[in-house]
Amino acid sequence: MELQTLQNNLGYFFKNIDLLNQSLVHRSYLNENRNIYSHSNERLEFLGDAVLELWTTNYLYLNFPELEEGSLTNQRSLAVRTENLAEIAKQIDLGQFIFLSHGEEKHQGRDNISILADTFESILGAIYLDSGFNSIDQVLTKLLTPSLIKIANQKNIKDPKSYFQELAQKKTNITPHYQTISESGPDHQKVFTVGLYIGDQQISTGKGNSKQKAEESAALSGIDSFKN
Repeated sequence: MELQTLQNNLGYFFKNIDLLNQSLVHRSYLNENRNIYSHSNERLEFLGDAVLELWTTNYLYLNFPELEEGSLTNQRSLAVRTENLAEIAKQIDLGQFIFLSHGEEKHQGRDNISILADTFESILGAIYLDSGFNSIDQVLTKLLTPSLIKIANQKNIKDPKSYFQELAQKKTNITPHYQTISESGPDHQKVFTVGLYIGDQQISTGKGNSKQKAEESAALSGIDSFKN
């Protein structure tokens, strides 16, 4: 796949294109292509995750001086959650560029929110190594700022689970609970599906690469259901 298109979508052009290629190598791809790549993108993802958190923290700190620490933390959590990063990845058509095994292809890996979010983070790690934090600022200002502004405009910026619990107790006087419905994928790439319940009634479901993220996703869906 021509990487020029992906770079156009990112709004960033690599000096070292090998970094971009490496950032797209999902772990599953190595099983069938050891002669091409010896490492997956997981180290770049590790770096990109830290870069993303630093940029988001810095943006929120500078642009929302009225917010206390707890609100800043909640806004950051909402902005960097798996679902939001996967949505950004879809906007730049990232899925079509990821190097996946045939098995992951068959299991709709290109639409897997965890794979999309993780690969987006690995690209951020690659950009940081390629030309530093100024380029990260350029890319995330374009891609992540709209989400941050949308989140900031919400009347409630508590974490989703706390907010849903308040809504549920106010409307039903019952404390909601979460239950894991399923786990899928290999150990290194687990996807959890969690149900949100009030009593015996299932309100919503959510997915994520950890139970916590899946619960947050279910809570966000639950909030939408209650508001509607």
